[in-house]
Amino acid sequence: MELEKTLEFSASTPTPENYFRCIVLFGRNVASYKFALAKSLIEIAGQGRDSVTTEELAVPFSRHLCGHLERAPKQATSPRSRFLEACRRYNAGEIPEDELTGITVRLGFNNVIDAFHVVGGREVSVRFFEDQRRSSTPKLVITDDLLQLGPESRADTVAETEARWRLVETAWELSVNSSLIDYDPSNQMLVPSTRRRSVTKARDALNGYQKGRCFYCFGPIGLEEGSPALAEVDHFIPHVFQRRGVVKGLDRIWNLVLACPSCNRGAGGKSDLLPAPVYLERLHQRNEYLIASHHPLRETLIGQLGTTTADRAGWLWGAYQDCESQRPGMVWSTAPVADPSF
Repeated sequence: MELEKTLEFSASTPTPENYFRCIVLFGRNVASYKFALAKSLIEIAGQGRDSVTTEELAVPFSRHLCGHLERAPKQATSPRSRFLEACRRYNAGEIPEDELTGITVRLGFNNVIDAFHVVGGREVSVRFFEDQRRSSTPKLVITDDLLQLGPESRADTVAETEARWRLVETAWELSVNSSLIDYDPSNQMLVPSTRRRSVTKARDALNGYQKGRCFYCFGPIGLEEGSPALAEVDHFIPHVFQRRGVVKGLDRIWNLVLACPSCNRGAGGKSDLLPAPVYLERLHQRNEYLIASHHPLRETLIGQLGTTTADRAGWLWGAYQDCESQRPGMVWSTAPVADPSF
C-alpha cells in the first residue's frame, strides 16, 4: 500500500514542491539525516546557488543535526554513529566547527545523498540535485526544480520538514507502540498521548499531506502567521457531536483537517455543520496518506481507526452516520475554487 499511495500522492499534482514533500513525508526514517539534508538544500536554493561543495553543504547539514541533538538525543535507530557522536562532542565544546565540518564530509553524507530521492523502493521522477561528488571538486549541482520554488513554498516546506522531524523524534523517544499523537486545541499543537508535551504545530504537520490546499475548496493555504490564507485546524466532524456524546475522540488526528478561513468560519462556511458525504471519502484518503508515511502518524491512525483500509473506512462511515442521524439533511458543502489536489 505504501508504494501505491506514494505514487498516487505524486501523480495527482506532479509539481516539484509536491515531489519534495513526497520525499520528506514518505521516505523511510532510519536516521534523521534526510530531514537535515532537506532543510540544507532549501536553504542553499534560497541563496540562488546552483551548486554546493560537500564542505559547504556540511555546515548547514551539521548545524541542523546539532540543534536537534540538543533537545532530542536520539537521531537514528542505530545505537552508535561516529558522525552523531562528533555532533554531540561539538555541542559539548570538545571539538571546533572546522573539525566537525571535516568529519561531516567524511561520515555525515554516507547513504543519505544516495537515498534522498528514493521513496517506496524507487526514485521519484524529479531530482533536486545531481551528485557530482566524484568530480575534481566534490559537489552537488542544484537543479532548476529546486531553484524554482518561491519564498513562500520554501518557507512552508521547511516548516513541514521540521514538523515531520519532530514527530519522528517523538516516536523514537517514546517507542513506536506508545507514540500515539493527540491534538491539544488550546494551543493547536500535537502532543504525545502518553505525555502532555508539545511536539509540533498541527498546521505544520498536516499541511504537506494536503499539498498546501484547503481540504474543502482546494484553495491555497499557508503556514505564515498573519497571512490572509493562514491554514486553520478544523474538526471535520464538529466538536458539538462530542459534547452531545455522539462520537468520542474528535480531537484526534483522524478528524483534523486544514481549511481556509472562508470555508472554516466565513459567511456560509462550515462552522458546526457536518460536511457532505463526498468529503468523508476525501478524509479517508487523506488518512490513508498519513498511514502510508512512517511512524508516528501511521501508528496513531491505525491505533485510532483500525488495522486495515476496510476497517478504517467502516469506522469512519459508522461515526458519520451516527452524527448525521442527529441532524438529518443538515450537511454543508462548497464549490471547489481549483482542481482537486489530493
